[in-house]
This record gives sequence, structure tokens and C-alpha cells, in this order.
Amino acid sequence: MMTNLFSTFDPSTNIFNLSLNWLSTIIGLMIIPYMFWLMPSRINILWNKMNLTLHNEFKTLLSNNQFNGTTLIFISIFIMMMMNNSIGLFPYIFTSTSHLSMTLSIALPMWMSFMLFGWINQTNNMFKHLVPQGTPPMLMSFMVLIETISNMIRPGTLAVRMAANMIAGHLLLTLLGNTGPSMSMIMIQLLIISQTLLLILESSVAMIQAYVFSILSTLYSSEVY
Repeated sequence: MMTNLFSTFDPSTNIFNLSLNWLSTIIGLMIIPYMFWLMPSRINILWNKMNLTLHNEFKTLLSNNQFNGTTLIFISIFIMMMMNNSIGLFPYIFTSTSHLSMTLSIALPMWMSFMLFGWINQTNNMFKHLVPQGTPPMLMSFMVLIETISNMIRPGTLAVRMAANMIAGHLLLTLLGNTGPSMSMIMIQLLIISQTLLLILESSVAMIQAYVFSILSTLYSSEVY
């Protein structure tokens, strides 16, 4: 029995006081051996197609002065987020991306690395982003303050967006599922249909949120160059 509404998201499964729920983060690594098959499988072809599509998508967002292999960072983030979001839809599997400790630990170091690299190596370019082009002189001081605040809250918005979207869908599925035993047979059938539709919606949200997280990270990094 749940002690509160969010207790279903508590990482409480443990052995010797070591939390085991976070091991769901590395379940996606189990499919990597398929990449080393001699003959290309369907998973291998799909994987390569997805990587190439994401590479072309991220490459257009980055400037021409990017380093070689920059897109691999954001492709890796997208794949990791998508796998964790999708695996969390299965019963009795902990959704690690629904916790700020997971999403913030990815967004904050990445944002810090962008800022340190930009202010050390591209100082003049970073100052340009504080005052958008065409800003009246009277509003420049306010725009610097606004742009500074919006820049500082970027890792928080990335982390909260991912965690909130994951919690919202999973919480709705949990609440609807807990009302099943007290319903009539007709209502249970309607509940199963609604749960199926919500599960399809959550599957799309899992991919969309991973894409949004990686796209925004790419846009933030493009301002550094």
C-alpha cells in the first residue's frame, strides 16, 4: 500500500542498503552486443540509420567551427534518455529519468562545460549573446540581466522538463490502474482501453522528451562557438 502519491517513484528496492532500482539505467547496454555481429541485423541497420539521421540533424544546428565528433555527445545523450524513458514504461522497472538527481546530473555538468569553454576561449562571443542584436541602448542593461538569468536557469529547466514529463505520465497511469479493483466490468474495459492509449502516448513522449533534451543541449552549445 502506498504511503503517499509519489511513493511509487521511490527507489526503495535494495540489497545490503544498496539501491538496485538505479541499475535500470544500464539495462540498455544489454543490446550493444548486437552491434558486433558479423552480419548486419535489422537492429544494426535501424541503429545506424537513427545515428545518421541524428548526426545530420544536430550538425545543421551547430556552427561551422564545431569540433569533429561533437554530434556524438548529443546522440549519446538522446539514446540514453530514450532508452531510460522507454524501459521505465515496463512494469516493475524503475524510471531513473523521473528523478532530478538523474536529469540534473546530466544537464548541469554539460551546461558548466559549455560555459567554462565559452567564457575562457570565446569571451567576446559570449558577451555578444548577453545583448541581442537591435536592442535599444536604454534597454541594454535590463537585457543583460534578463539574458544572464535565463542562461543560469537553463540546466534547471532541462532537468525539470524531463523529470516532470516522465512523472506526469507515469503518475496518471498509476492512479488509473489503482482504481481498477473497485470498478465494474464495463468500466474496467474502458479503463484498459484508456490505459492502452495512454501507454502509446507515453511511448511517444519518451522519444519526444529525449529529442527535446538533446536538441536544446545542442542549441545551448551552438552559442559558445
